[in-house]
Amino acid sequence: MINYIYQKDGKGPKLARPVTTRAEYIALRNAPENAKNFYDARGGDEAAKGNQIQFNYNDLLPDGVLKGCKHPSSTFAHDIDCGDAQKQLQLKDEILAKKDEIGLLELSGSARYGLHAVCRRQPGRTVRECQYALSMATHTEYDTNARGLARVMFTGPATEDNLFYLDDAIFEEKLTLEESEKEYQVLKERERKRLEEVPNEAKKANKHYRPWEDSSPKLGEVRRGLNDSKQSLAQTTPSCGHPIPEQSSPTRSLSYSGGEEVTYPSDYHGIPFTEILKKYWEVNNRGFEPTEGDRDTLTYQLACDLRHICGKNADWLDQVIPCYDGFTPEEKRQKIQSALNSELEAFPARLRNTLSACASASVSAMDNGKWKMDNEDEGDDGQLSIINSQLSIKKMPQGVKESIDAAGPLLAMPVLTAICPAIGALATGVVLDVHGQKRGLNLIAYIAGDFASGKGNIDPVIEAWMSEVRALDKMYQDQEDEWRAKYLAAKNKKDQPKEPKLPVRCLTLNNTVANLAERLANTEGKHAFSFTPEADTVAQKWKSTVSDFSVMLRQSYDGSRYDREARSAEAVNVHIEHLLWDVVMCGTPDALYRVVNNYTDGFQSRIAVARTPDNTFAKLEDKPFVLTPRQQERIQQIAHLLPLMQGEVVLPKLEARGREWLEKIRLETMMNDDRVKARQRFRVCVTAQRMTCCVMLCKVCEGLIQKHGLNGAESQLKQKPNLWKEQLLKSQTPQMLEIYDVIADSLIENALYFFRDRIENAFRSRDYAGGTNGERMRRSKNDSIYARLDPQFTEDQAMQHSVAIKGAGVTRNSVRQMLKNWRKQGLIERLENNRYRKL
Repeated sequence: MINYIYQKDGKGPKLARPVTTRAEYIALRNAPENAKNFYDARGGDEAAKGNQIQFNYNDLLPDGVLKGCKHPSSTFAHDIDCGDAQKQLQLKDEILAKKDEIGLLELSGSARYGLHAVCRRQPGRTVRECQYALSMATHTEYDTNARGLARVMFTGPATEDNLFYLDDAIFEEKLTLEESEKEYQVLKERERKRLEEVPNEAKKANKHYRPWEDSSPKLGEVRRGLNDSKQSLAQTTPSCGHPIPEQSSPTRSLSYSGGEEVTYPSDYHGIPFTEILKKYWEVNNRGFEPTEGDRDTLTYQLACDLRHICGKNADWLDQVIPCYDGFTPEEKRQKIQSALNSELEAFPARLRNTLSACASASVSAMDNGKWKMDNEDEGDDGQLSIINSQLSIKKMPQGVKESIDAAGPLLAMPVLTAICPAIGALATGVVLDVHGQKRGLNLIAYIAGDFASGKGNIDPVIEAWMSEVRALDKMYQDQEDEWRAKYLAAKNKKDQPKEPKLPVRCLTLNNTVANLAERLANTEGKHAFSFTPEADTVAQKWKSTVSDFSVMLRQSYDGSRYDREARSAEAVNVHIEHLLWDVVMCGTPDALYRVVNNYTDGFQSRIAVARTPDNTFAKLEDKPFVLTPRQQERIQQIAHLLPLMQGEVVLPKLEARGREWLEKIRLETMMNDDRVKARQRFRVCVTAQRMTCCVMLCKVCEGLIQKHGLNGAESQLKQKPNLWKEQLLKSQTPQMLEIYDVIADSLIENALYFFRDRIENAFRSRDYAGGTNGERMRRSKNDSIYARLDPQFTEDQAMQHSVAIKGAGVTRNSVRQMLKNWRKQGLIERLENNRYRKL
C-alpha cells in the first residue's frame, strides 16, 4: 500500500491519497522539482531533504489524514542507514538476494546513501516487530524511532540507480477496512504490553540498534509478548524473515536467549544432541572439534546442518552448539544467523551419516543406559527411523516399506539398493528418459558388508519380489529337464528331440559366458535378473573371463547391442538388439575388489554400491527381523502389477532434480578440484533417477490397489495402458524427489569410500593409456639406452650402449631402426658427420 503525502497550499495538516499504479508512482517520484531536491540534499542541503515528496506505507489512511492513523496496511517500511555509496550497493545486493525470504516489495536509495525497504507485513505483527525481524534477517541497523504507523519516507527520483526494485504487488492492498480495524486492536494490545526490544538509553538517544549483537534481558519481553498473541500466525505467509509460530511455541527465531529462559528439547528422536555433536565430528572431522583456525567455518557448517533438526530456530541452535575454542557467544550467534539466512537445501549428507552412525552405536549403548530410543510399539519401526530418517521409511510405498521392515531399518539403504534392480526387471516394459536417453530400468547393485553384518536378511526379500518370475522359470526348467531325459535316452538314435529355447529370466551367475549369453538371448525381449548372496561366486567362476563379465554388465546397463559369434555350428551364436539384465550381488568389501578389479573401464561407475552398518558390538535382537507372510503378500501384490506397465515415460521434475544435483556436485568439485567425484556424478545421477523411478512405480501400484483392490488395479492397467504414466507423473511429489537426493548422495559417497584411492592410483599408473597426457612414458630397454647416451652422440656410441644393455645379439640394423624411431618421436635430431643430438 502506497500513500502520497501532501499539504494544501503547502501548509496545514498532512493529507494522503493512495497511489494505485506504477506509472503514477514513477511520475510522482520523477517530478523535476523532486529530483532537484534529492540531489541538493545529497550535496548537504538539509532544507532540500525536507522538500522531497513523502510516502507512507504503514497505514491505509482511509480518512486521508496522516495524523492519528489507526488502520495498519499489509506493508511496512524500514529505513536503513548505510553511510556511503559503497556500503549502500553492498547492502542492496544482500537484500535483493533475500527478497523472497523477507517479502520485499520495494527497495530504493535515500539522499544520504541509505536504503528504504518496503516489505509485506505479517498479520498480527506490529511495524516494530517486522522491522526488528527484517533487521535480524539482513543484519542491518534498526532505527528505534521509525516504528509508528504514521512514519513517512522522504523519497527521491525513480531512476535506475536509485529505485533498485519495485514489485507491482505493492499496489494491491490485501486488507479491507474492517480487517484493518480489527488488526489495529490486536497491535494496540501488543504495544500496550510495552514490548521493548531495545534498551531505553538507545531509544532516548535515537541510536541505530543492532539486534543480532544484543543480549539485553528485555528481549525476553519481546518473546513473551509475541507468545501472548491470540492470532493464529503460524498459518499465515511469512514475511521479513521468520514466521511467528503458534501460541505454544514462542517466536524464538526473532532473537537469541535473554530474559525468560526457554527450554528446548535436548535430544532428537531420543538421541541427545551431545551424542550427535560428538559423533558429528567423528564422522566428518576425524574426531577433532573446531579449533581457533577453523572454528568459524566449522561452526557455520554445523549450524547449516543442525538447522534441519532444530526447527530452523536460532535460539535452539544457540543452546545446542557450544562455543568452540574460545569462540565468543556473539561471534557464534552471527554464524548461526548466517546459516539460517543461507539457502535451504535437502537433508544434508553429513548429518544423515552422523545420525546413521549414532543409530548404529545406540544398539550397544541401550544396554548401558546411555540413551534410549522409544520401542513401545513392537510392530512399528518408527523408533529406528532416524538411521535413515531422510528416507521417511514410514511413508515409503507398499512393497518398499515391507522390504525394509523385513530386513530391519538399519539396512534401509542396502535393501532399497538391492530391490530396485528387481523392480526394474519386473517393470521390464518401462523405458525412462534420462537426459534425453531412453533406456530401461537397467541396474547393477552390490551390497557390501562384513560377514554376519545382516546381508542375509536381504535374500528372502529378493525372493519375494521375484517369486512369480521364478515360478514360471521352474516350469521352463522342468521342460528342459524333460528334454534332457529324452535326449539321453535317444543319444544313439537317429532322431533326437530338438532342444527347446525357453525364456528363463532368473539366471544364476555360477555359469559360463556361452550359457549365460544363450540364456540372455532367449528372454523374449524382457529383462533377465541375477542375484547371488555370495559375490565370490562371480570372482571364482569368472576368474579367467572376468573381463567378459564386465563387458556384458556394462552393455546391459546401457541396454546396448550384444553379439557373440563362433565358427562352430554347435557353438553359441547370439545377437541381442538390447541387452536387458539386472544384477544384484552381496558380499564382503574384499570380494567387491575381486569382482571389480579394473577402475578405468567404466564398470565401477555403473555399479550402485551400498554398505551395511557396523554391527560388531550390536546386541542380538530379541525379535530378529524376518519376512512375515503378510509382508511377502504385499510385496508380491506390487510385483504382480509391475509387468503390466509398458511404454516410454518422461519425468520432468525428476530430471530437473537430477540436473540440480549434478550442478551442485559440479560446483563443489570445481572448488575442491576433485576430479574423481566430478567424474562419478554422471552415472550416479542416471542410476539414482532409475532407482527413484522404481520407487515411484511402487507408489503408483499402491495407489491403484488402495483405490481398486488388486484385481481392480490389474484390470485398470490392462484397460487403460497409459494410466500408469499419468499416475507416475503425479507421483513426482517433493517427498519422492527427496528420495532422489538421498539415493544419489549415498551412491556417490559409497563409490568414493570404496574406490577413490584405487581410481586415483589407476589413472596415475603408467599402464593407463590416457595417464601421460601426451607425454612419452619410459618403460623399455631403449629408454635405458637413451638415458646413458651423451647429449650428442654417434651411431657407434649408440651401438656400444645397446650391446651393454641388450647383449651381444644386437645388430647394426636394429640400432639404426631405434635411432629412426627416436627421430620420429622427436627425441633426437640428426647433425652433420653422422652425429645425433638429444632433444
